[in-house]
Amino acid sequence: MFDFEKISLNLSYSSILFVLGIIIALLYAYYVYRYTLPPVTASKRLLLASLRGAALILILFIFFEPILSITKNAVSEPVNLVFIDKSKSITIDDGTDRVNTVKHITDEFIRKTSESNYELFTFGNNISILDRSSLVQLDFSETSTNFLNIFSEADPSRQDIASITIVSDGIVTDGSNPLYTAKQKAIPVFTVGIGDSSRRNDIEVRSVLYNDLIYAETPTTILGTITNRGFSDQNVIVTLSENDILLDQKNVILDESGTNNITFDYNPKSSGEKKLSLSVSELKDESSYANNKKIFFVNVLSNKIKVLIIGGSPSADLTFIKNTLSSDDNITVTTLTQIRTNQFIEGNQLNKIDSADIFFLIGFPTKETPSEALNQISKRISENNIPFFFRLSSDIDITKLGALQQHLPFTVSQIENIYQQVQPEIQINENNNPLLQNNAGNPVAAWNNLPPVLQPRLVVNPKPESKIIARIKSENIPRPTPLLLTRSLVNKRSIALIAKDFWKWKLQTANRKSDLFDSFILSSVRWLNVTDEFKKVKINTQKKVFASGEDVEFSARVYDDAMNPVVNANLKVAVSKGQDKFDINLSSVGSGLYEGKIQLKNPGDYSFFGEAKLNGNILGTDRGIFNIGEIDIEMINPRMDYEFLKLLADETGGEYFSIEEIDLLIDELNKVSAQSVKEKFVTSEISLWSNEWLLILTILLFAIEWLIRKRAGML
Repeated sequence: MFDFEKISLNLSYSSILFVLGIIIALLYAYYVYRYTLPPVTASKRLLLASLRGAALILILFIFFEPILSITKNAVSEPVNLVFIDKSKSITIDDGTDRVNTVKHITDEFIRKTSESNYELFTFGNNISILDRSSLVQLDFSETSTNFLNIFSEADPSRQDIASITIVSDGIVTDGSNPLYTAKQKAIPVFTVGIGDSSRRNDIEVRSVLYNDLIYAETPTTILGTITNRGFSDQNVIVTLSENDILLDQKNVILDESGTNNITFDYNPKSSGEKKLSLSVSELKDESSYANNKKIFFVNVLSNKIKVLIIGGSPSADLTFIKNTLSSDDNITVTTLTQIRTNQFIEGNQLNKIDSADIFFLIGFPTKETPSEALNQISKRISENNIPFFFRLSSDIDITKLGALQQHLPFTVSQIENIYQQVQPEIQINENNNPLLQNNAGNPVAAWNNLPPVLQPRLVVNPKPESKIIARIKSENIPRPTPLLLTRSLVNKRSIALIAKDFWKWKLQTANRKSDLFDSFILSSVRWLNVTDEFKKVKINTQKKVFASGEDVEFSARVYDDAMNPVVNANLKVAVSKGQDKFDINLSSVGSGLYEGKIQLKNPGDYSFFGEAKLNGNILGTDRGIFNIGEIDIEMINPRMDYEFLKLLADETGGEYFSIEEIDLLIDELNKVSAQSVKEKFVTSEISLWSNEWLLILTILLFAIEWLIRKRAGML
């Protein structure tokens, strides 16, 4: 009845002593009440002796610290989790009647399984519990298919899961590949394939490749891959469009290999976020037209990067840097080279400072540097977050360097006009640093073998937020002094090279056809230029392309000027498409984070503008674009992915079943459940000696004994 396997009493001392103590206690109680004054009846003497003996035994019991151990057998009944795909792809007409097939399989699970051993769910965008009393829930309206959510539902804290069964076409349209997570769960996954796995005649825009960094008025190449099956030697038109405006089109003869790579030249005229699309014309008898188009978004940066090189004096370092930067068509290079007080080779063109995107400060500032120029540079760095590259030498004036000190990756308190030859010693954890990459087989080894440069004798300390990329070595002995540092703090970035004459790296590596010097300088520009601009208000949509009927989810963060999260801002987002306008207020979820969602019925391109206010004051704004319904991702791939479903089952110790084998599947699941029954012996220990009721009972026995003795007139 109670499933007790074992009940035992354990004592802290010898049980023989405990028994002996009980005997002595009983004998003592008998001896005390053998004769009484005044005499009482034998029954009363027996009662008093029993009370005294019981109280003494309880005291003895407490002294021996008894522990009661109870072992119980707990049987764990496992459950099988069944997930039914109700995404829109189930409605694809491929001749297999997917909708009724899924409903039939679901009905089989409802009729032939018990609620105690089987838990039924539907999945698509999210996971929902399936009501066994109705199949109305299977409306196949989910706008995406996320397999990863299934394995999130299988909570690792649950020990009663025998198996997971997935009834689906295997087409994943949201989330990452679930294979790794599924294997980590160590739960067998059984899959049932819905649909036709045969490859039908079709044309598809398989992929689009493009550069991450695109500049306005600078041509770039976009590469599209078109695949076909059953349409070789057919003519199609491939088009590239920006915001639905045709940019270019090409006539293509589909290759018999099944793959065509098409290139387009894209020359954006303005900066900003652009919606591009690559599409291929439709041919008769394609199994699906939904995959003939692919939409993607690119961020176009404003024109070329404007780099201003400011030299404290003419130098070979400045010349070599300028030549390298000038070789990149995406960079505009200008210089300001000081030759004496208030005089520059290029003339006093201080207006160059105001138009620069990046500064290269080479041996700057010196004693002769005019305060006007130094203050203008410092102001641009402070107020406009201009990133900069800094090369230190003994010509620099420490006093004037103080104007830039707060922005540098280091502090320097002493510089002497005494130089030592040093080489880089790359830090062990910086092998993949983008500044160090070059065409050598071992890029880091190439750095460590560079010719020496000159570092002045100095006292320098890296700032806590800085990263030391390389320290120095002198005569092949590593030293703690930093050579190359970077600093990235919010939206402020800087690079510092604490040495001069590094132009030698260019000359002495040229014989080995190494691009180390050029790569370092150009990578420095890229690293400095891609600063993540800190915006007090940042608003994003969950993704860029939504299906028709899908909720558009917004997330946002709001900070004040001191970069503290604002939790009580009024954040309103205005969404528009032509004359259609919609408003949504995002709700605070704490820590400066906000979220909200809206459902938009009409397909097309939408833009949004968000504004955050606090006490009537505007904290900041943000804007963006997204698309709804132009491409239905659930209808792109009409073929059941048998290979994925089979692999998922095999890799997790499960098995793939066809729709005709549902009875076999249920039998197999029942076997797995039977084999997964777990018996768990649970032992509970009760410390009787510390139980307060035991102490109360002891006192109560002595009290009753005393009361009887008192009423009998006994001493």
